[in-house]
Amino acid sequence: MTGRYRRALVKLSGEALMGTRPFGIDAATVNLIAGQIARAVSDDIEVGVVVGGGNFWRGAQVAETGMDRATADYAGMLATVMNGLALQDALEKLGIVVRTQTALAMSSVAEPYIRRRAIRHLEKKRVVIFAAGTGNPYMTTDTAAALRAIEVDCEVLLMAKNGVDGVYDADPAKDPNATKFEHLTYLDALQRRLQVMDSTALSLCMENHLPIVVFDVLAPDGILRALRGERIGSVVSADAAAAPIRTL
Repeated sequence: MTGRYRRALVKLSGEALMGTRPFGIDAATVNLIAGQIARAVSDDIEVGVVVGGGNFWRGAQVAETGMDRATADYAGMLATVMNGLALQDALEKLGIVVRTQTALAMSSVAEPYIRRRAIRHLEKKRVVIFAAGTGNPYMTTDTAAALRAIEVDCEVLLMAKNGVDGVYDADPAKDPNATKFEHLTYLDALQRRLQVMDSTALSLCMENHLPIVVFDVLAPDGILRALRGERIGSVVSADAAAAPIRTL
């Protein structure tokens, strides 16, 4: 888990694009994220990005008010497209060539997701933004990130969290004694029900031996450092030697 990656996928939550705003997109924050990705591309790193939509819409929460869950989730997919286009624009203003691919057909604004085309874009050092999740309701954008990273042969999945600098044994916002893990295994994260990502996404990473780095998107140059393979946040992997299980 050291050294610059050849190809990596960054998972950005919708909340990571809000900055200090209570809703929507903060242009300064998006520009900051885009600048780090642009510097990684200049380092010859191939970068894919999956964006969430929680700054606009959360399908599961809306469904609790009585809306059909599938319909609510499809609306959430549209929110991820808005975020993807905002990030695309910020990257293009920095001279980066970007392709946004969506799991739902919307040819007026983005390409359809085609695996081989996405890989070719990455080989040409274009940033590929994967939007609209997996295109299926009941599937989170964490699952979309794991799936796309595996499909396009990424070496690592970088989970950029909003205000959380790694994986803890308890919620650090509620428990001042919460302890941060430097390394842990997939099974440890699943068995302890730690908030790394949803269990479907974590199981997918485990089955395909895709390492995960969890870090704070607000850390100075956090995305760039993660893409360069510098030690940051917490690492989740299959290697028990590199990820010792800490006993309580």
